[in-house]
Amino acid sequence: MTGYTMLRNGGVGNGGQTWMLRWSNRIRLTWLSFTLVIILVFFPLIAHYYLNTLDEADEAGKRIFGPRAGTELCEVKHVLDLCRIRESVSEELLQLEAKRQELNSEIAKLNLKIEACKKSIENAKQDLLQLKNVISQTEHSYKELMAQNQPKLSLPIRLLPEKDDAGLPPPKVTRGCRLHNCFDYSRCPLTSGFPVYVYDSDQFAFGSYLDPLVKQAFQAAARTNVYVTDNADIACLYVMLAGEMQEPVVLRPADLEKQLYSLPYWRTDGHNHLIINLSRKSDTQNLLYNVSTGRAMVAQSTFYAAQYRPGFDLVVSPLVHAMSEPNFMEIPPQVPVKRKYLFTFQGEKIESLRSSLQEARSFEEEMEGDPPADYDDRIIATLKAVQDSKLDQVLVEFTCKNQPKPSLPTEWALCGEREDRLELLKLSTFALIITPGDPHLVISSGCAVRLFEALEVGAVPVVLGEQVQLPYHDMLQWNEAALVVPKPRVTEVHFLLRSLSDSDLLAMRRQGRFLWETYFSTADSIFNTVLAMIRTRIQIPAAPIREEVAAEIPHRSGKAAGTDPNMADNGDLDLGPVETEPPYASPKYLRNFTLTVTDFYRSWNSAPGPFHLFPHTPFDPVLPSEAKFLGSGTGFRPIGGGAGGSGKEFQAALGGNVPREQFTVVMLTYEREEVLMNSLERLNGLPYLNKVVVVWNSPKLPSEDLLWPDIGVPIMVVRTEKNSLNNRFLPWNEIETEAILSIDDDAHLRHDEIMFGFRVWREARDRIVGFPGRYHAWDIPHQSWLYNSNYSCELSMVLTGAAFFHKYYAYLYSYVMPQAIRDMVDEYINCEDIAMNFLVSHITRKPPIKVTSRWTFRCPGCPQALSHDDSHFHERHKCINFFVKVYGYMPLLYTQFRVDSVLFKTRLPHDKTKCFKFI
Repeated sequence: MTGYTMLRNGGVGNGGQTWMLRWSNRIRLTWLSFTLVIILVFFPLIAHYYLNTLDEADEAGKRIFGPRAGTELCEVKHVLDLCRIRESVSEELLQLEAKRQELNSEIAKLNLKIEACKKSIENAKQDLLQLKNVISQTEHSYKELMAQNQPKLSLPIRLLPEKDDAGLPPPKVTRGCRLHNCFDYSRCPLTSGFPVYVYDSDQFAFGSYLDPLVKQAFQAAARTNVYVTDNADIACLYVMLAGEMQEPVVLRPADLEKQLYSLPYWRTDGHNHLIINLSRKSDTQNLLYNVSTGRAMVAQSTFYAAQYRPGFDLVVSPLVHAMSEPNFMEIPPQVPVKRKYLFTFQGEKIESLRSSLQEARSFEEEMEGDPPADYDDRIIATLKAVQDSKLDQVLVEFTCKNQPKPSLPTEWALCGEREDRLELLKLSTFALIITPGDPHLVISSGCAVRLFEALEVGAVPVVLGEQVQLPYHDMLQWNEAALVVPKPRVTEVHFLLRSLSDSDLLAMRRQGRFLWETYFSTADSIFNTVLAMIRTRIQIPAAPIREEVAAEIPHRSGKAAGTDPNMADNGDLDLGPVETEPPYASPKYLRNFTLTVTDFYRSWNSAPGPFHLFPHTPFDPVLPSEAKFLGSGTGFRPIGGGAGGSGKEFQAALGGNVPREQFTVVMLTYEREEVLMNSLERLNGLPYLNKVVVVWNSPKLPSEDLLWPDIGVPIMVVRTEKNSLNNRFLPWNEIETEAILSIDDDAHLRHDEIMFGFRVWREARDRIVGFPGRYHAWDIPHQSWLYNSNYSCELSMVLTGAAFFHKYYAYLYSYVMPQAIRDMVDEYINCEDIAMNFLVSHITRKPPIKVTSRWTFRCPGCPQALSHDDSHFHERHKCINFFVKVYGYMPLLYTQFRVDSVLFKTRLPHDKTKCFKFI
């Protein structure tokens, strides 16, 4: 501390030492500064100068520190790698730059294209908008034109006269009654539905005199008829049963006339009334002969010329059978064509107008002069000569072995009992029917009974006498089922009968069997035919055929079903654009009031014969113009010709053709829920599928926790009244398409197969088009038919476990086909597919069509099916033989034709390739 003080004070106390210390410090700082200057300034200059001097002293090109070229520098070993890397990077950079420029050029071009596309889209939008406007204007113009050509008309006002209204002015004579002057059309508008009121015979005095069997059968037929109504005030037609009377009741004409005029709706003259006299015997009384019926129509099987009013009264068949359905087991088969006798006749003439044999003139001389009053004696002589000639085996008897049946004067009386006559007719190829000699007798019950019995057992009627009016003659073409020969040609009858070919003879026999079943056989058929004839005359459309109302079983839909790519691969089999809108129904056809060529449809491939495509229904068995699929009843009238395809033409004949259509899957199931769910899932994504109708054939309802798959279309689960395989073919009202795909719940079909089958069906709508084929065979040892499921080149059936058919056949199967066949199906719980094949082949005279080459369509691993039972085939053998008995012949036809797509990848067995034809 003291020293520090001294230093600050100038070295007081130690002055010499302090000065020396200060001088020493200054020298050090000066030296340090000088050294730094030399190092920082002069040393770099000296070094630079020295280096330059060394480089100049060396040889040219041998510089070490001076500036060098790039290549020279790279020659140095330790920088060679770095140089190579630099060159590679430079190259890549150049390439990237070139690519960048190229991409920029492409981007520019694409931007130009985008701008051009945007402009094109805008132009397309404008064009589309213009097209929409044009379409809208066109549709509007079309609707205007349609409205001009087809104006909407209001329904006609029903003009119901008062009960005491006298109506139209009466005709001058009673026989002058026709529809235009004796029928009141105001009570029967086109939209009325043809209501018919049937009097209760028990409420009137003469009702107690009626034959109980006839009255009971008539009342039963009236109760089931679709046109009968209980409201008499709106009725179009009033029907009264006036005969047949019990024996020995005889009702005087005056009493009957008085009771007719006392009917509550007679209205002074009986207009719009129909009086029916049904005969059961050959000598039925002509109750209405001397009775004034006013403007009422008369329907009976015996008419005199003075009584019959053509176009107004109706000639009907006798009521021989009052049962609901014929006994098919007693009807003989239609084959063989030729029977023991060429023709037969049994009868006895009770009274004749005069005998030609008593005259001296010859037959030729009679023909030159006035015609004889009665040719019966000439007929007797001619027929006996044919019998004595032994050229053909014939049987003619002109005297009854027992007492002949009562008959009208100049009429040939029946001999023996009905059973005896039928046994003889079963042995006869032709049955002679000699008309009464009285020219004033238009038709008699005796002739009608002979005609009935001949048609019943398949003997072709030969009517001698063209003056008679056969039953329903103004609606039926009798020349397709019978021969009508004038009596003067009796000498040519034998030649005429021998000239008929077997095919024509068989066709006439089949047509006669059809006419008998449809119009003669039962009380229902007679009553329905009479009403249909009147309804057709006054041009009222037929009532729609009924459909089965589906009782839906509620069910829950689960998650959407997956789509198997193998199942949904449709290949090139699309039939057009697959619609994205919801399923749509086939349009119901509304029948107009014209007759066109479609009413006389017959396929090009139809076998020659009398069959028309449209058989009768229980409602209307008359006109083919009403034989429509939807919107009307169906009918029948034999036709003589016509041709057309079975695709569009068939569709048009049933009610028009539409290019856009779908099909409905009908699946029958019985307590196999898992199998059913798998089958439904396989339908997911199937094009042109409208709906799935599951026919739940079990009395036990589905499980409550069962989740049904969502396949994109509605699934309708229908409850049935009983477990019956016939439920497969019921015309459910939920089936809104014309095409039906009937499929078993264990069937396994690909989507492309189904679509191909649908495509084929569209070109052959009148046939069954399916996948599994079967055929029938004749068992020589047992002389019976067999059902065969072995694979062969020929087939005659396609199983409906996987087949397309038209809904029209569902109506025929359920309502037209004989009930005995459906009962057989219920008895064996089998054979419904055979029955459908029989029906379609019987109607069309064509075999079914098999598509694709799949030999089996059953799903592997499914539970046991009914067809696996050993008794299955035995039952099917019995079914075939029973069906043949019902139809009277074997309607199934063999075919070797099978339809396959040439683009369809199928496996063709080497031993069966030769069997198939392809399209």
